[in-house]
Amino acid sequence: MQSIRFGTDGWRGIIAEDFTFANARIVAHAIARYVVRGEDARKGVLIGYDHRFASDAIAAAVADVFSATGTPVWLTDKPCPTPAISLLVRQRKAAGGIVITASHNPYRWNGIKYKASYGSSALPSIVAQIESELGIVLRDDVPPLPPRRDLIRPLEPRAPYLETIEKLVDWQRLRSAKFRFLCDPMHGSAAGLLRELFTRNGVACDEIRGTRDPRFAGIHPEPIEPHIEAARQAVRAGKYDAAFCADGDGDRIGAIDRDGAFINPHQILALLVWHLAGTRQLPGDVAKTFSVTKLIDKLATKFHRKLYEVPIGFKYICELMLQQNILIGGEESGGIGTSLYIPERDATVAALLLAELMAWHGKSLGELVGALHAEFGEYHYGRVDLDVKPGQREKAVAYFSDGKLKKLLDWPITRREDMDGIKLYLGEIGWVMVRASGTENLLRLYSETSKPETTRRVLAAVTDLLQSL
Repeated sequence: MQSIRFGTDGWRGIIAEDFTFANARIVAHAIARYVVRGEDARKGVLIGYDHRFASDAIAAAVADVFSATGTPVWLTDKPCPTPAISLLVRQRKAAGGIVITASHNPYRWNGIKYKASYGSSALPSIVAQIESELGIVLRDDVPPLPPRRDLIRPLEPRAPYLETIEKLVDWQRLRSAKFRFLCDPMHGSAAGLLRELFTRNGVACDEIRGTRDPRFAGIHPEPIEPHIEAARQAVRAGKYDAAFCADGDGDRIGAIDRDGAFINPHQILALLVWHLAGTRQLPGDVAKTFSVTKLIDKLATKFHRKLYEVPIGFKYICELMLQQNILIGGEESGGIGTSLYIPERDATVAALLLAELMAWHGKSLGELVGALHAEFGEYHYGRVDLDVKPGQREKAVAYFSDGKLKKLLDWPITRREDMDGIKLYLGEIGWVMVRASGTENLLRLYSETSKPETTRRVLAAVTDLLQSL
């Protein structure tokens, strides 16, 4: 029970160790108590689930918990991506939504995401209230009430979701470009969605890894290297113009260029800022999390947009989108949201906009990234995740914070920032950052410099340094 804690987007745990039916019911009970006290529970909640082991059964158990409070429940009749629940919560003016998913985590994990009534991640203030309710449930051993299954109704999530996002792009322009696309949902719950949209609008698209596999074919369902290798090989073999990859619950995007090059989330966000603020000249400012490329800063300046930088976690982007006119906001992990849609990240929507960008200019993703580098300079990003012993994460962050480290390899440390983790600026060549994961026992290292080999050197040096502590 003590292992239940909320990270950047809900609660996650290892199946059969932390993530059990009993603990899932406890978390659901806490969220239900918040909904009854903090929202209009009469509006009901929507509950969806992904392709992971027993997600459908956990979703049914969570539905029972909510129904016991007298809250109407709509339980999806099939797996669906997290942003579909976010969208339908907003469209149906529901009190909130629950998704049973561990997003991009390895197959041994599962979790519970709560989506608030505005259709996105719970704000920090809401998370604090849910955690307070969780404390009461755990401390006072609040007994559950019997379920009221007459309040649980089925929900078909795919059709209204596809109908909405289909309207976001120029299909005539896409058809005329005659590109051939590949989509790779990585055995996750976004399977079939992008292919269906492209195909029914006359755009050539095939899909790989679209079947349900609770073990995700042995890879992490996160659309970054090396997990996108299957998409890379398929693009080269099939001579596709691009591949779009989605994580396990369909809210994070990755992409592959026609030559097999990985287009990372920083480049994707930069391309979409360029497209929406520049090419389409849509109004609004730009937001990014603390670990995102500095290229976004230059794009915001070029298009005369205010740039907001926030801690890591899409909930901070969402909070800004609810308060300000934010055209687009994104995070290092591939979560991107836009004011064209809802204040929520969505891999399928981001893929549609990337495809529209390609069609608009008649160029590949690699050519478009090359155009950005030619205008603004080169930005090469890398990340390393280190498994660490208990206490080592805190020790590492403290070491980089105390100011004793004055130089790294050939470069002086000219500045430190500590918004979320510790970021060290290395002369004029770029930066490196150390941060503890919010959901796993990992230490994340990030770096961005002007050359790929320099980024690799920096990450290797910091890895060696941390392992020697």
